[in-house]
Amino acid sequence: MDKELSALRERIDALDAEILERLNRRAQCAEEVAEIKLAEDPNAKFYRPEREAWILNRMQEMNTGPLRNEQITQIYREIIASCLGLEESLCIAYLGPEGSFTQEATLKHFGGIVATRSMESIDQVFREVATRRARYGVVPIENSTEGVVTHTLDMFMQSDLRICGEISLRIQQNLMGKTAELSAIERVYSHQQSLAQCRHWLSQHLAHAEQIAVSSNSEASRLCAQDSAALAIGPKQAAQIYGLEIVQAAIEDSASNTTRFLVIGDQQVGPSGRDKTSLLVSTPNRPGSLFDILKPLAANGLDMTRIESRPARNTNWDYMFFLDVNGHEQDAALIEALALLQADVDLVRVLGSYPVAVV
Repeated sequence: MDKELSALRERIDALDAEILERLNRRAQCAEEVAEIKLAEDPNAKFYRPEREAWILNRMQEMNTGPLRNEQITQIYREIIASCLGLEESLCIAYLGPEGSFTQEATLKHFGGIVATRSMESIDQVFREVATRRARYGVVPIENSTEGVVTHTLDMFMQSDLRICGEISLRIQQNLMGKTAELSAIERVYSHQQSLAQCRHWLSQHLAHAEQIAVSSNSEASRLCAQDSAALAIGPKQAAQIYGLEIVQAAIEDSASNTTRFLVIGDQQVGPSGRDKTSLLVSTPNRPGSLFDILKPLAANGLDMTRIESRPARNTNWDYMFFLDVNGHEQDAALIEALALLQADVDLVRVLGSYPVAVV
């Protein structure tokens, strides 16, 4: 048995040496790419969402196990981020505070070595990117159980920034605090959405405790750390930051609870082969106006995955529509649909074409 283990460890050591050598060769290729790009354009952008999505999808297709696809994706995201760091130093603004799910989504997408900047509000994230104090921003757009984040939609009505990517994050809500004795708990702090996502669990196990909605899960964790009769709900990293223990993991009511985030920037993203396009459409308040929006999409065989309406800022009872459509703005079908749309509505604006989130 000892000989077999020793032989396996020698094989692992040899493979580690080979992996390290190949990783450094990959990094050298990234440095050469940077040299070529900078020679052509001193302001070249190195973050290529479509290229990264293509690599991740390719790795998943090639994967034969035993590592799961999500593990392969996680490993390759860090490899890509490390190589990108040799080409360009990125700063990413995100909706904070530190320890939020948006920070978790940011690190999932851009890797753990990227520089990040926590912002207090969604409009501040947009402002940081618009003024180029941050290269990109990450903001929430919708949750699978609680719906759309309207503030993010509203920001697109006043900002010229584009959507460069999307992130899909499985949301695990954790109960955390200084004590595990539920009968002694008088208060539960959390963001309103997190309380709503755990409504059933709380009614079964902590019906006697007051539910207090606060500005963020990080703020809930901070308050809980100062209150011996309280627990908080939020991500694991918030518990680590504020020195709390996980009392009960995964208390969300829906096992498929997922939040979608958007990466915003000033970059037009090329096709990856599996893309989504977001549109902003304004139409007069008249009979059949919604049909006028949907007809060109259906006529060109385009699959609309989401539609939301928001009140227009300039006229009462007029609305702006936000649509997600499968495909890229450079696709012939979408080009034709947009041309037909422009003939029937007041405004059509492409908010961005970007790769479908790789999970």
